[in-house]
Amino acid sequence: MSLRRRVMPHHPIGHFLIISLFGLILVLAAYGFRMYADTKNAIGDTFAQISGRNATAKIKNEKPLSFLLLGTDTGALGRKTKGNADTIIVVTINPKKKQTTMVSIPRDTLADIKTGSSTPNFHKINSSYLLGGSTVAVKTVENLINVPIDYYVTVNMGGLSDIVDAVGGIDVYVPFSWDDTEHDAGIFTKGEAHLDGKRALQFARMRHDDPEGDYGRQKRQQTVIKAIMKKVLNAGTLTNYKPLLQTLKGNMQMNLTFDDLVGIGSNSGYRKALQHVKRDQIKGVGAYINRASYQVTQTSELQRVSDLLRGQLGKSSQTVDNAVTHQNELNTSFDWSSGYNPTYSIYSY
Repeated sequence: MSLRRRVMPHHPIGHFLIISLFGLILVLAAYGFRMYADTKNAIGDTFAQISGRNATAKIKNEKPLSFLLLGTDTGALGRKTKGNADTIIVVTINPKKKQTTMVSIPRDTLADIKTGSSTPNFHKINSSYLLGGSTVAVKTVENLINVPIDYYVTVNMGGLSDIVDAVGGIDVYVPFSWDDTEHDAGIFTKGEAHLDGKRALQFARMRHDDPEGDYGRQKRQQTVIKAIMKKVLNAGTLTNYKPLLQTLKGNMQMNLTFDDLVGIGSNSGYRKALQHVKRDQIKGVGAYINRASYQVTQTSELQRVSDLLRGQLGKSSQTVDNAVTHQNELNTSFDWSSGYNPTYSIYSY
């Protein structure tokens, strides 16, 4: 396979609405008893089970939970097509350890997209949603890191501003100053800042001026999630829930029921776990495959993340063994220490 280095394109920003989702779940759960009828109807319209899966009693039994949070690049900025899942975050909640863990997966990560074919189907992981919806995205992530996913929530760009505004805005620390008005990601000054919905969207979607690129954006996405969770877990922050519920229509899909959400929000173990968040991200190496830019991930890194998340779920370590790790074995000349390496190839086997 011939590989050629070229300038990495700058993709449109604003692909991450999922950063708001976990806070939204908690809002609905924490306030569910006050607005029972409205909330139950709104949640019922968002439910869609993973294909081939049945309901689980893990929440009822207070077991550790795993979630896949997907943010699609549609629903705003004039975009109405199905789109890709350009934000992918695995979250575990352990009520006994009182610990929540968030791991971001770069959207350009090389993955075997699990559409049901027995032949490996290598693409960027963000295309898993486009190629098969939330079900294929869940199965692709499970296969990549060998971690079972209990629940997913998929949100598009359409509702972030309303969600943040509904909780009265969020407080964050801006890690560096930037002016990215060319890409509609605002002007920010390093230091503490209170953000309304529009500014939160700008804060979390900028990557053009971040010295860490998409990895830096992932960190800011996690910062926004944590800030929303903090506001939601403090009583009295929900000021205008009806517009918030309205944002769910057509903007969100998940395999969580209303009772699941209430179960999470009313359980002290889950709530305490959500107050102690450990943040992480899968780190890869830049490479080009068929003239497209990818992040390829070393097997040891996939194993590290797998061990971390499985441990949070109370599961023992298992060797990550899949089509991607097999390609890593075949790429014997690939320099994993390089910040950019154009020599990664896809081999038949």
